Amino acid sequence: MTLLSPPASATQNAIAHLPALEFELPPGLEASEPPEARGLARDDVRLMVSHYQDDRVQHTHFRQLGDHLQAGDLLVLNTSRTMNAALPATLPDGTELWLHLSTQLPAGLWSVELRRPSTTATEPFKDGQAGMLLTLPAGGTARLLTPHNLALRHCPGQPVRLWLATLQLPLPLTSYLAAHGSPIRYSYVPDAWSLDYYQTVFATEPGSAEMPSAGRAFTPELMTQLVARGIQFAPLLLHTGVASLEDHEAPYEEHYRVPSETAVLVNQARQQERRVIAVGTTVIRALETVTDEAGVTHAGSGWTDLFITPQRGVRAVDGLLTGLHEPRATHLAMLAALANPGHLSLAYEQALQHRYLWHEFGDLHLLLP
Repeated sequence: MTLLSPPASATQNAIAHLPALEFELPPGLEASEPPEARGLARDDVRLMVSHYQDDRVQHTHFRQLGDHLQAGDLLVLNTSRTMNAALPATLPDGTELWLHLSTQLPAGLWSVELRRPSTTATEPFKDGQAGMLLTLPAGGTARLLTPHNLALRHCPGQPVRLWLATLQLPLPLTSYLAAHGSPIRYSYVPDAWSLDYYQTVFATEPGSAEMPSAGRAFTPELMTQLVARGIQFAPLLLHTGVASLEDHEAPYEEHYRVPSETAVLVNQARQQERRVIAVGTTVIRALETVTDEAGVTHAGSGWTDLFITPQRGVRAVDGLLTGLHEPRATHLAMLAALANPGHLSLAYEQALQHRYLWHEFGDLHLLLP
């Protein structure tokens, strides 16, 4: 397996040279249901531990995470709660769709995605038009304004995946989604699961369209064991948008908040040469947004459109706990910024050989020095 760079395109200069793992993901390796439905505890999923400095790869289970950490390690967690962000919607001509709420933006705007119902879950619907009004349950409405992607605003006729939209809802957002929404899911998860299956045990503030899934396998008991071993935890917030990116599509802006207490803990760990380990790519994105070129992390909040590539590098963390990413997923650029491409290729070969499971209900990968 090798990391390749795709050719440049006129509309994607910023991601023209992203590394991409070239491999076929067998359908049997797509986790189609939560581990609990397979008779496993949350922390019973498998864990691949790979060391990017010497290419060691170890295979274990997540409940043994503490065996691969050190006293003084700082794990940074994303405490965003997942919303029921999928809403049934109807076009003026009666066409039934799903509206996926991705990111709440300033000035009452939303980034949204239209999906067409299919026999399993949904598939992209790219025939939306500016000004289109969608009817939502209980008298709610959504109006499409303009493509989220700036380049597409000047390319009439091009299919649009994400739109900027306004919502008119009869209830406050959280209450409305609780009553009428459901968790976003894709074709590899054929059955509907309640929102509880899409939450981490440390989630506090609703706002994510899709689960920050790297933290799903933690249990209160495991976290207690880790604290007893001298492992520290620090929270931050990043509300994740829809993750169904097209090949080499750059991530869109997401809302984040890094508390001052977390910034202090990260800086202390780095000053004392202790490891900072991000639990999820969302954590890296938030931390890197508020970490300066000198490697100092600051408190901050707002919307980040930071796109982390090997050319930019990673300043705030030494390790990453993450799921397994699909071929050509832009998250792989972030992984390549932390580890070297050769190591990622080796690790993913191992994941395929050992039949690890992909996606939000799948297995996990711990990248360490």
